[in-house]
Amino acid sequence: MARPMTYEQYLDEVSTLLTEIYTMEDDAAIQMVMRAQADDFFSGHDDDPSLCTQERAERDVRQIFKSYPLKPR
Repeated sequence: MARPMTYEQYLDEVSTLLTEIYTMEDDAAIQMVMRAQADDFFSGHDDDPSLCTQERAERDVRQIFKSYPLKPR
């Protein structure tokens, strides 16, 4: 079993996956992650570091993309 990431590494991984899977710019991915974070999407991850795994990031990225669509500029 893989070692969990730190909370910060986890957020970075989710942002990276957004750019890779959905071919979006870094700034757009970071915006989505920040909106999810402000909405407490990651509160459990911060409380329980064992949730910060690659497998969980790959699951969460799809939910974040669906739940926090990009806002027009």
